Amino acid sequence: MLFHVRMNVNLPMTMPAEQAAQLKADEKALAARLQHEGKWRHLWRIAGQYANISVFDVASVDELHTLLTSLPLFPYMQIQVMPLCRHPSSVRDNDL
Repeated sequence: MLFHVRMNVNLPMTMPAEQAAQLKADEKALAARLQHEGKWRHLWRIAGQYANISVFDVASVDELHTLLTSLPLFPYMQIQVMPLCRHPSSVRDNDL
């Protein structure tokens, strides 16, 4: 199942720089692993914001929930999820 996910990150201004740096490093490592596994299919930064648009390819809504809540930055995120399905007018046969 494909999901379009927007993640806005709002770290507290009072968070120590070392803690923020460690959270970001842990997040980057997990994101890289999930991309290599094919679960985090696309990842784009939104220009001028601490936010991204991603496409996840997972087996279920439950798997997506588990994945998102496992992200180190999850407690500081506002997340919007939209399930996706193939459009009948799409000319791409290989992007299911």
